[in-house]
Amino acid sequence: MVSASKAARQAKRAADGADKPKKTATSKLSSKANSKNASTASSVNGDEDPASDLELNEEVKKLTMQEDKHGLSDRVTTGVLASLAASRDVKITSASLVFHGKVLFNDTTLEVNYGRRYGLLGENGCGKTTLLKAIDKREFPFPDHIDIYLLNQGAPKTELGALEWVVREAENELARLEKLAEDILEKDGPESPILEEIYERQEDMDPSTFHTRASLILTGLGFNKVTINKKTKDMSGGWRMRVALAKALFVKPALLLLDDPTAHLDLEACVWLEEYMKKWDRTLILVSHSMDFLNGVCTNMIDMRMKQLLYYGGNYDTYIKTRTEQEVNQTKAYEKQQDEIKHIKKFIASAGTYANLVRQAKSRQKILDKMEADGLIQPVIADRVFTFRFADVEKLPPPVLSLDDVTFSYSGDKKDNLYENLDFGVDMDSRTALVGPNGVGKSTLLNIFTGKLSPTSGVVSRHTHLKLGVYSQHSAEQLDLTKSSLDFVRDKFHHISQDLQYWRQQLGRYGLTGESQTAKMATLSDGQKSRIVFALLAIEGPNMLLLDEPTNGLDIPTIDSLADAINAFSGGVVVVSHDFRLLDKIAKDIMVCEHKTVRRWDGSIGEYKNHLRKKMSSLGAL
Repeated sequence: MVSASKAARQAKRAADGADKPKKTATSKLSSKANSKNASTASSVNGDEDPASDLELNEEVKKLTMQEDKHGLSDRVTTGVLASLAASRDVKITSASLVFHGKVLFNDTTLEVNYGRRYGLLGENGCGKTTLLKAIDKREFPFPDHIDIYLLNQGAPKTELGALEWVVREAENELARLEKLAEDILEKDGPESPILEEIYERQEDMDPSTFHTRASLILTGLGFNKVTINKKTKDMSGGWRMRVALAKALFVKPALLLLDDPTAHLDLEACVWLEEYMKKWDRTLILVSHSMDFLNGVCTNMIDMRMKQLLYYGGNYDTYIKTRTEQEVNQTKAYEKQQDEIKHIKKFIASAGTYANLVRQAKSRQKILDKMEADGLIQPVIADRVFTFRFADVEKLPPPVLSLDDVTFSYSGDKKDNLYENLDFGVDMDSRTALVGPNGVGKSTLLNIFTGKLSPTSGVVSRHTHLKLGVYSQHSAEQLDLTKSSLDFVRDKFHHISQDLQYWRQQLGRYGLTGESQTAKMATLSDGQKSRIVFALLAIEGPNMLLLDEPTNGLDIPTIDSLADAINAFSGGVVVVSHDFRLLDKIAKDIMVCEHKTVRRWDGSIGEYKNHLRKKMSSLGAL
């Protein structure tokens, strides 16, 4: 059955029907009492609020935005559109991307097909975020009718509540589509295939459902009846990022670019987003360091490796299986060819001056020349693997760190209590994961452990020799981005008398080598900055680690190395993380923070994920 709005458009088409010159239209989205034995904590704890843009000097801002001193892009791209201009599938050949003089990829193909969900893979610093920014700025020749949305910053600080802001953005998008349809109708005529696509988008928007649909998305991302109406100017950066994500999911651009979208989400919101994105029917390019998320969402993988874009069908697990099989076959073929070359060269060398052997040698040389001309099989180049290591520490007898009948609220008022009557402790053999929704106080609990926050009542007891190493979501933001990592670490530990090679080795253990040691830290990826913080923590030599979202920005092999380092560490570990795989690898105790208390989860982290999925389904959030 044809809707009334569609029938009206069809009538208008019939009335307007003359052929007109074709022209593509642009359509980019607008876009301390009561505590005993205060501990010694690592000085790179990053618990302070991150510096604002105003506090960053102009040079750092330009470098972070990937701009030169004139405000122009520091990226250089090439590419030729090989697909039809009106197609929603895009193929760009001879694609190259250079950033700060470093070739990220060269003479390769950038190809995405409509309705596919691509996971973009590659080691930290290979240029994944740079590629997303270049696509968003249309530095590659994507057709103008494909609207692009890159989620890389939160909603602006406004007087509007989260729900009101998302609805307003949806109204703006609908108005843009209506204006675009009018322009194309006038320029290209009613038979334009792009026009039909825009009409479908307008049908899907349906203004009568704006508030309901926006509410469902925001609720899935962790907003409640109070916070959904909170002004964005009063929100933290992480919550404003959720608001921006809600907008992206609501307006559904033709090409959505997500750069580590789960970084600011709790486990519950991660589960909801994974389920939601499974049904995404537009084109998606996703950078994520969560194997669970990539497996649940992606239909295809793009691997940024060896200065090429390599394509694989299936999710992350399928990619690993396919790539492993390909590399085994390639290694066998390489070894067979090398053995053949060896025998040919040996025969040629032993031919001597006998006429018949000389003729055979020349024939064999031609075979060898042809093999080289056709291109020899290359050996498999294994991914670089970096081994994290935290130094062995002195064993401390329990109790090492404990909370005794602890109650806490920021205001001191009982009605505002985040926790009540907590009895909870960690020792040198602890591998404790704190889980629960955002806002229940997981990071607050870590701050109570360190002594940065004091309980309203009760006692925090710490061993006299306890030395805490703290990694928080803002740790990397405490780095002096105008310095190189090498200069920064030498300046920070100036009291340690060591030569330059020693500091290079310390950074090298965490995957920072060559230019990444000498380049200004503002030009490094988030993952590389996180590695610097872990190197600093290791140098500090703590005997207990408190890790708040330690995987943000790290690539999957690095997360695996971190898990191995945690398991090998002789001290205690408490971790807050949204990465199910990390928790599955390291957590001995899963503690659920909710309802003003902390309780033990008796099952596995996988069972906890299924529990969250069933919980959201019963509430109608999925």
